[in-house]
This record gives sequence, C-alpha cells and structure tokens, in this order.
Amino acid sequence: MTSPKQISLGLSMRYLGYHAAAWRHPSADPNAASKFSHYRYLAQTAEAAKLDMVFLADGIGLRTKDEPAGALSRSHQTLELEPLTLLSALSSVTSHIGLVSTASTTYNEPYHIARKWASLDHLSGGRAGWNIVTSWSEAEAHNFNRDKHMDYDLRYDRAAEFVEVVKGLWDSWEPDAPVFDKDSGIFLDPSKLHALNHVGTHFKVKGPLTIKRTPQGRPILVQAGAAEQGLEIAARSADVVYSAPLDLAAAQAYYANLKGRLAKHGREPDSLKIMPGVTMFIGRTREEARAKFDLLNSLVPPELGLSYLYQQMGDLSAYPVDGPVPEPRDVLVKSMAKNLYAMAQRDNLSIRQLYTTIAAGFGVRVLVGTPKDIADDMQAWIEADAADGFNLCPPVLPLGLDEFVTMVLPELRARGMFRTEYTGPTLRENLGLKLPQRRG
Repeated sequence: MTSPKQISLGLSMRYLGYHAAAWRHPSADPNAASKFSHYRYLAQTAEAAKLDMVFLADGIGLRTKDEPAGALSRSHQTLELEPLTLLSALSSVTSHIGLVSTASTTYNEPYHIARKWASLDHLSGGRAGWNIVTSWSEAEAHNFNRDKHMDYDLRYDRAAEFVEVVKGLWDSWEPDAPVFDKDSGIFLDPSKLHALNHVGTHFKVKGPLTIKRTPQGRPILVQAGAAEQGLEIAARSADVVYSAPLDLAAAQAYYANLKGRLAKHGREPDSLKIMPGVTMFIGRTREEARAKFDLLNSLVPPELGLSYLYQQMGDLSAYPVDGPVPEPRDVLVKSMAKNLYAMAQRDNLSIRQLYTTIAAGFGVRVLVGTPKDIADDMQAWIEADAADGFNLCPPVLPLGLDEFVTMVLPELRARGMFRTEYTGPTLRENLGLKLPQRRG
C-alpha cells in the first residue's frame, strides 16, 4: 500500500476573510485588517499548525466600485495594509512559515522588487515569496500617471521580461563571493560578483544587486494567471501557482495543461506546486456547516451582493432579488455572463442565491460540510491530479482559520496527508522544492 501524497497548505489572509459579509459576523473585529495584532495571530496560528505559508494578495488601487449605488459603502474589501511592510514585521514574530505577497510588474521596476524580496528572504531566514501579477484594474492605472490600463498583451510581455530580470539580479552574487577575511582586508571576491547588463524591450538594467544570494537561493516565485501568457510565465519560472477552478474536471485540465508545459523549460513536474483556492464552511454536522453558510449569506445587503454580478451580468437592481435571474443583455464580459446564467438556470437560482454563491468565496470554490467531507474532497482532488495542495481562503478571519486547524487538520493528519513538523527552516524546503541553479 502506497503512502498518501503529502499536500501543501497556505493561508490567504487578505481583508477580514473572503466572504463579502465577513466584517459583519458576530466574531469579527471590523477594524482588524488595520491591526498588526490581527495578522500576528493569524501567522502564528498558521505556523503552529505547520502550514507552508501565509499569503497577502494586493491591489494598488481601490477596486470596489459603487455599482450599483450603495455597494461601496457596504464593502469591507476597501481597507488593507501594504503587504511587504507587514510581512517584514511578521518575519520577526515567526520562524518557519513562508511569507508571500503580491507585487505588480506593471507599476514597479525589477530592481525594486529584486531588492525588496531578497531583503525579506534574508530577514526571515529564507521564507520569502513573490506573487507575480500584472495588475488589471483601471483604478490602479489612475494611481500611476495613466488614464487607462496598459494593453493586455503589453502587460504580459513586460511581465515576462520583468521576471527574467529579477531572477538575473538575484543571481548577482555567487554563494562564496563574500569573503569576509579580516586578516587580509578582503571583503568580497569581485570575480564572483556579476553585473546583469540586461538590455531588453522594456528594461535596461545593469546591476549587480547589492544583496548577496539569499538563504533559499532566491525567493519563491508564485503566479496566479490562467491566461496563455500567464501560464507560460508560470511554466518557465513559478514554484507555486494559485488557481481558481470551480470543479474537478476544470482543475484536472488546468493541472495537466500547466504541468505539461514544464518539460520544454527543462523542469520536472514536481518542481511546481499547484494550489487551488478554497473557502470552507465547517461544522460538526452538515446542518451546522450549512447554518454557518446561511448566516453569513443573510448578512449580505442586496446592494453589495449585486455588485458581485455587475461586471458580468449588468445592473440587476431593478429586478426582485428573490426572483429569477434575467437573461443577460449588453454586458461587458459575455462569457462569464453566459456561465453565470447557465448556472442559475441549471440550479434554479434566484438573483440573491446567485450573488451569494459568488460573494461567499470572492470567486474561489466553496465547500460546506463536516471535517470528513472537507478532507474527502481535498483528498479526491489530490488523488485525481487536480491539485498539489490548497490555498485556504477562510470566509471569516480568524474564525475560519481556527476552525480549519482544530477540525479539518486532524482529519488530514489521520490520513497521513499533512506534516506534524516542518521539514526545515526555509519555505523552499517545506514545499519540497530543490535549490535553484544559479545562472551564468
């Protein structure tokens, strides 16, 4: 009998949780997303549970729109802290858990990112990870001297070059370049310090980086794109990919597609961890889990709930929320509108039921059930080659994390699927990934 495959687990800790009404839950502190104590508790709890990493998604503009009117005033997804500052602080109160955050390739320069994440990797003893995004909202463009967002293909072309420049800068120092010989007065060996001398379409960067090679060779690279260009960046460079399939078949197709691209880049399938996002409502019984789900959904005002459908389905505020979902007309994202309408028709959903389905997990897959139900689902995805692990997106924080740790984690450990101790001090070791070879 073969041993169960070990899974990777990360905690996404943005905002107050992934449910649209998280801040209204009786256990929630509406101001927690601005408090260091909140994130310290989350990181230390996740570390005590031996999770691989905590993750902070990020946007550099207020993406929530007042569409329909009244939505903005009801959204908790409007307040957050700058993630790298926060993770640097968390590095001093944790010792093993990985620290991952987003930074945009559209509104940064490669030298900035290389320098900041290399610093975090040293400060944390080898636990830093960079989530590569291109940014997508007009709100972000307006904060960086632009009237509109950069063209889609241009953003991804820039991102691909950006990542290669950052990797090159991280390779500036050979491991033994620092000599530190007090007797001879030799601090470093210049022959082992390398300028990048990159000249490309979007960037001209000489280097070298003024930070030596980091404890895990380079920070972990994370990517979350599902588009063709994003998949290629992931196949070439990513160590971890966050994905968002909503069913097993879609997850298997995504997994096979991305893993199948690795060989042409000289990579093995196990050099990349694919971790779908999942939001869990956990109860000792299925009835209790459903009651938790229903409670939060009852706290979503129609104005806010309809905002989750606005871009895909248009303004539905003139329709009764407990009535049928109308056929979409003149919408911006026709493919998504078609899928949502098909879901509503198939499951006989009202407008309210449709928006709570989306608002419950901010677009990621939602599970409602007992610890055994949750573990069965996770194991099925792992065994079906649909995932290597999961990015946990609790509906309410810290409650959702506490429930996962006390209820689901023991079930996973009883099946031999998750560790009881960390493998080593670095994120790379705990993910089971090899040290990257230095280029040049």
